[in-house]
Amino acid sequence: MGTITQLQQNRRVIQDFTIRTLAAIPGDFGRLTYLASLRDLSSGRYEHEGLLAVYRPESVQQALAQCHEEIFERILESSLEQQEIDLRRHLEGMEQGLCVAVSHWLKLEAYRNLIPTEAPDYLKELFCSNTRALLEVLAGENCKDR
Repeated sequence: MGTITQLQQNRRVIQDFTIRTLAAIPGDFGRLTYLASLRDLSSGRYEHEGLLAVYRPESVQQALAQCHEEIFERILESSLEQQEIDLRRHLEGMEQGLCVAVSHWLKLEAYRNLIPTEAPDYLKELFCSNTRALLEVLAGENCKDR
């Protein structure tokens, strides 16, 4: 497949995925968590049966990796205040509730699994530092007495 044809197919995959899937997920942390959940941690490959049924596997891999990186960067480009609001909403929406989610994310450093594989080290460090600090703020403000 030629480079231009590959890029066109990747663009179609991204458009399809964005409109049909990501648009329904609230917040950037929610989208980032979902994208990370599609990635097999042992191989780094993304699995999305709906997209793989329609598009070439390499196009799906490239498109999902690009979406993952873009959402990750969008979070880091937002203010810490906006990151806190988005993270709070995401964790509040979890079945076990905000305090339990915050506690587990801090203990297990679960946020590290949200990082795209190809992200530069300095962005990985910034994301981890920001997210850990925000989790500690959320724990201190909301979960002291629990």
